[in-house]
Amino acid sequence: MITGKEQHNKMQSMLLKGLVMLGEMNSFFSPQQTHRLANLFHMAPKGGTACFLLIVGCGALAAPPQNGCDFKDVAEKMMRKCQNKGYDAPDMMQLGTIFNYSDFPMAERNSERSGSLVSSVLNVLYSVTPDEKNKTWNLKNLPDVLRLMENSSVASACYIQAFVAPLCWKTLTTRNDDNMTADEYDALLRAAKPALQNMPFTGTDLPTDVGRGPNLEEIMEMLLEVYDASSEDQRTQVVRWVKEQITQKYFNCTTRPPSDPRSMPMESCELSVKWLNSEALTMMGPYVSRLATEDVNSSPDKQLCGFFHSAKFQHTMSSISNINPSLGRTFLQKFQECFRGEQEFAENVDKLGILACYYSPAADLSPDISGRLLSELNTCDEFSNPKITKLKKRLVKSVMSNTNATEAVGRLGRSVALLSPKQLSEIPDKQLKEFLKNMGLDVQWTRGQQRAVVTKLLCSECADVPVEELVDLQSVAGVLPSRLLKRVKSIPPQNEGLRNLTMRMKKAQLVAVLQGLLGEMVPSELVQKLSGPLLRRLPLNQLEEANISSFSSLDTVASKVWSMPQAAFLAKQMHEQKKFRWRPYSFLQGVTCEMIDKVADNDTQDMAQAVTETSQLLSKGQAGCAARKLFATKEKERADYFKTITQEEMNNISTYLLLHLPPMKVRNLPASVCPAFLDKMREADLSSLPQRSPSRPALTQRALRCLVEAPGVSGPSAADVRRLGPLLCELPPFQLLAVAPEVLNASLRQMAACQHIPRGHTADTIQLVTQTFGDPSYWSAETMEAVGPLLLLDDNATSGLPYKSWMKDVLYSLKSGMPHPSNALRRKLFDLITDTTPNAGVASSDDKEITVDLIEELGKDNVYWTHTQLAGMSNETFLTALETLGAVSDYRADQLAVLSKRATEAFGPVSQMTESEVMQMGCITRGFSNADLQRFPFSLDALEEIAKCGWNDSQMQPVWRGVSAHNNLTAQHLGAVEMVALSRFICGLSSTELQQLNVDAFKDAVGSMDGVQCSSEVTQQMRRIAVSAFGKPDSWTEARVSELGNIIAGLNSTELASLDPAVFSFISTFSVPLIQHLDALSVVQVEALGPDNAAMVTSEQRASLSEEQLAALERAETGSPDQTQRSGQSGTPSLSVEGISAFVKPFLLLLTGFLLL
Repeated sequence: MITGKEQHNKMQSMLLKGLVMLGEMNSFFSPQQTHRLANLFHMAPKGGTACFLLIVGCGALAAPPQNGCDFKDVAEKMMRKCQNKGYDAPDMMQLGTIFNYSDFPMAERNSERSGSLVSSVLNVLYSVTPDEKNKTWNLKNLPDVLRLMENSSVASACYIQAFVAPLCWKTLTTRNDDNMTADEYDALLRAAKPALQNMPFTGTDLPTDVGRGPNLEEIMEMLLEVYDASSEDQRTQVVRWVKEQITQKYFNCTTRPPSDPRSMPMESCELSVKWLNSEALTMMGPYVSRLATEDVNSSPDKQLCGFFHSAKFQHTMSSISNINPSLGRTFLQKFQECFRGEQEFAENVDKLGILACYYSPAADLSPDISGRLLSELNTCDEFSNPKITKLKKRLVKSVMSNTNATEAVGRLGRSVALLSPKQLSEIPDKQLKEFLKNMGLDVQWTRGQQRAVVTKLLCSECADVPVEELVDLQSVAGVLPSRLLKRVKSIPPQNEGLRNLTMRMKKAQLVAVLQGLLGEMVPSELVQKLSGPLLRRLPLNQLEEANISSFSSLDTVASKVWSMPQAAFLAKQMHEQKKFRWRPYSFLQGVTCEMIDKVADNDTQDMAQAVTETSQLLSKGQAGCAARKLFATKEKERADYFKTITQEEMNNISTYLLLHLPPMKVRNLPASVCPAFLDKMREADLSSLPQRSPSRPALTQRALRCLVEAPGVSGPSAADVRRLGPLLCELPPFQLLAVAPEVLNASLRQMAACQHIPRGHTADTIQLVTQTFGDPSYWSAETMEAVGPLLLLDDNATSGLPYKSWMKDVLYSLKSGMPHPSNALRRKLFDLITDTTPNAGVASSDDKEITVDLIEELGKDNVYWTHTQLAGMSNETFLTALETLGAVSDYRADQLAVLSKRATEAFGPVSQMTESEVMQMGCITRGFSNADLQRFPFSLDALEEIAKCGWNDSQMQPVWRGVSAHNNLTAQHLGAVEMVALSRFICGLSSTELQQLNVDAFKDAVGSMDGVQCSSEVTQQMRRIAVSAFGKPDSWTEARVSELGNIIAGLNSTELASLDPAVFSFISTFSVPLIQHLDALSVVQVEALGPDNAAMVTSEQRASLSEEQLAALERAETGSPDQTQRSGQSGTPSLSVEGISAFVKPFLLLLTGFLLL
């Protein structure tokens, strides 16, 4: 039986298709009819307005040409957005009423014609294929339609806009303006703009010929409005399109390669064509950030200077958030040449915008100019280039030379954060407090600066500090003492203030605030009032006491952001009490596959939409379960659903879930859905798919078949390859050998943005890069920026990069986009920074002088100094840069020996060192003997930071002894705050001391000890505490297992085997390699690990597993529960012969010849 909800959804879906089909009908209404229909605006029943607009829209527009029009897909996407906003869709029943409205003149009320239109719409609703005959456009009434849209309600206009916008854009891109008036063209542009925000436009989607001159400027004005929402690739395509339009019109040449199907029958442009004039620069606005450097270099100086001196220049450069170093330097150099000298140029530094990031003044600037340049450098903060910080400090010094501490805040602005701790302590309290309050979280401070500010502004003798005063200190909250935070007893009226205060707090600080609040409020009150990091630290035992099921409304609870253990608890509780709703709430990260499997078929679409909207929170395993449930439900509707799937049905499946379609079903997708399939693959995020999933090669080969089987395709173009999106990253490199040279070049440039390239493809990819672009030793900065990320995959190639003046800036830029820069890249940057001679790349000599500037620029890369170099550092340099040196966590033993000796020389023996000095030393404390560690005055609040310094297990106990002595602590009196603050050093407690821990405090603390990694012996002892606190492991839930973190690794084989299979995917990924008894698990338990955890199993753990367990592990890692045979390869499975031949079909003979070499 079809429910009301199903009927509603079906009608909505049919309606969307019907609305799009209206655009393919001939012009129906005359201008007089349009005027008369306007009288229905306020007379039609609910939905009548939107329906009227749609009909008038159809009267203004006719069917698009049939050359690859995809406006219907964009229209449906935009209409669904109207639905998601809760806007009522037009009532199709109103059509008959409107067409037979009595006020129509009889001559125009042709009942046969009216009935034909209604019949056509109804036929579309029942999936009748639309008529695709060539028709002409009638644009005369479009301005009237737009005016009606502007005067209608938001809800009504939404649907007509969704229909009109993509249709108008398609008209612009497929026709010139020869048969349009200027007003009609302007109306088209205005109507088309919303479509650009809803389509992944490329160069092929932009008008081939814009016609008369002003049209180019008008289109660019529209493109400027979507600049912020466009990708870097789209911005590049816009720049290339502008260049092509200008060179065609004014130079009678084309920039497109001969293989491009859009190439015009004209000569190719010379590389030095001077197309870039001041008008073009002004017109492009921030898109100039994607220009090629050769375009700027070939532009006449007079034209560039005209642009530089214009008012538009400053606005343009201030609108750009990122620009490649090579282009930034080129623009800056050209700009400097427009002035008569360095001084005249310096007077204009406040116009530089993003270009200030590449300015290095040779001489000291005046305090006034330094201040102006400082404000421009604020846009460079995201570049992660330490050279910027170095320049800022130099400018701050200049400004401070002409001011005092009282005036500093007003002169420096946010650059106050660059003052030394001593300088900060000299600023009057009132001004400093006001600065902190105004800046909020926008300012980043070092630990030393934070301590100086807190020491200055916080009353050290006060027992309590009002929470409102603490909120004003939010940017330095990371060093607020826990003893003070324990006394927070209330939530400020503005709850946002407390959330901001806790954003930069460490775990122990958050637990301290919670402990204070729990002393005054019951957990149920806290659950409703808290948010942000503080809420996510609420322990499970307190969440249980909150009794959420008793709340009158669960909406406020469901919409909060929860931690994984909390989400698992809430999901299970709501599901068991039948209160679970599939909405995009953060607790969906706690759902199990069992919950997903039990979803009723008529609720499956809600489930699919909810998990798609919360995809960033879900695991690969959860995504796979949701996808399998959706696919199974679809195949209940129609057994051959994916063999006969339509474009509309394809669009109704989110890309996030479609990626998990099993390989056989992917291969059987009909060719008719290729346009929708390719659009989805282009925007796909493959991170939700296991790296070794068989669906990866299946999706790739199906996408290749879609490309080469398209009518009229003789070989893949650069635009075709771009449609592969991230699937291009999955291609074996040899498949690219058969494409045209310009396509190969473009493909490799696109691959440089890949987040993941299969390990087995790396060597061949790098070889292909060097074959295409030549020896990296001779690369230009532009080439390095374009394909450098591929070269940096190889440590040897990275180490062999030559010294060039631009290399350091380019590598900094590339490094800032890498989540985990390689050791080879870090070492290369160290060599470039410390050796400025042409022979850089050779290890620096031991007599190289270490300066404060070098240390601060290197940051964590100070780890590459030799122990001899560190020993030669001056005492002044050591003391000035101590905090930076102390932040390095991976020093070798010989380096630590030297640095600890330097510390003793500077501060005296350990017994004379102060708490403040020890905190400055940071990770250097790891280099002292165990005897010294027991005497260190360690602050409890500092332990969480230094716990990351790479301590070995033998050092745990000495540190604990030192901490307990200095802070007067005993094991039996440790509270939750102290347990969390100890961090990894809790591993130093003896077996007897661990048994003395307070169980209630442990319950409150354990969820915030999730990252603590102890020796196997200590972990086993902590497991006993967990059993005492929470019962036997066979009763532990998904939430409990998630909360216990690494303690799970301490379970013995019997306890591990007793765990419910459902909990295994909730084990922390970092805990999996620590589990010693993985071989005790059943096949079902191994498979339940899921893709993320299965990928973390070590080779040593695998060696202990049986064949059946290894097969289960393979199924878990690939996310393929139906897979029965293990692959002997690692990395992404290879493409089949079908996929290979599909891609190189037009070049099969060439490929065969290559393979026979």
